[in-house]
Amino acid sequence: MQRRSFLASSAAIASSLAAPFVIAQSGKLTPLKFTLDFRVNGQTAPFFLAQSRGYYRDERLDVSIDTGAGSVASITRIASGVYQMGLGDISSLVEFNAQNPGTPVVQAVYQYYNRAPFVIIGRKDRGVTGDFKSLEGKKVGAAAVESTRRAWPMVARKQGMKPDAFAWQTTDFSARDNVMVRGDVDAATYFHDSAVSLFARMKLDELSVLKYADAGVNLYGNAILASSNLIAQDPGVVAAFLRATNRAIVETFADPAPAIAAMRQREPILDTKVELDRWAITAEYVGAADTRAHGLGDIRKLTLEQQVDEVAEVFKLKHKPSADAIFNSSMLPRRADRMIKA
Repeated sequence: MQRRSFLASSAAIASSLAAPFVIAQSGKLTPLKFTLDFRVNGQTAPFFLAQSRGYYRDERLDVSIDTGAGSVASITRIASGVYQMGLGDISSLVEFNAQNPGTPVVQAVYQYYNRAPFVIIGRKDRGVTGDFKSLEGKKVGAAAVESTRRAWPMVARKQGMKPDAFAWQTTDFSARDNVMVRGDVDAATYFHDSAVSLFARMKLDELSVLKYADAGVNLYGNAILASSNLIAQDPGVVAAFLRATNRAIVETFADPAPAIAAMRQREPILDTKVELDRWAITAEYVGAADTRAHGLGDIRKLTLEQQVDEVAEVFKLKHKPSADAIFNSSMLPRRADRMIKA
């Protein structure tokens, strides 16, 4: 792909976003493959609401949504061209772009988690309190490669702790609740909203939830990603997907029940109450304080630049991508449409 093709002028992009699709004029839908970062649940219910209510079809898109295997897998799926868009962690994208310098092949186009929902949850009966330093000398369960575990050194730096202050015990995602309940570990890493399964098995007053954000680690979490080829060739398709998805996200904030019902059409085995509880936690991070000013989906550039610096230092990256290479805001819906209705 020619660099000048990727770096299209903002005027050309704006023209493309405003104009109707050529393919729409023929009455056909544009196929688009979207990969989640993990399995189907309440965390991503708005995407299924958009699909169920026909918002993607209204935008002349035929969207298929597949489960994922983590942020790194989402990024590589999009980079390979197998998927055009997906969900993936911003820090993982920073690392990927640093390892693949030059014109980025994947960019974030809509910030879903305005703050990363990274937490370590500990058992109070093992001495884990609301202080991160209470983890010293403990055993903490985590998957081998996951965002929360990999970001731990950032918390350690903020808290004046050594990165090896505790011992990691590697465990599969599927076994994490079990090792916590059995007491095989003193604590475990989670996406906060993923922990509802643990909360169903252990009382909240038995647990301490240590939020990375409370430690002063201001990280953007999972974002909607798009291939740079799609951005360059069909920015209107990306904009259309974002309009439909954003519409569903705003509606889910107003009333999450229809979104959970739409999600359960895909995964009927899931429990409605559990998934409503999960979305309630997700909403705290999707609609974090920043969104009250700039709306859903957008970022503060300085915050992203600081995250890039932090990731580059902690992960010892040889190259440091610019914030502009990571996040492309040119296809976001209008700010007025991205405001959470009180």
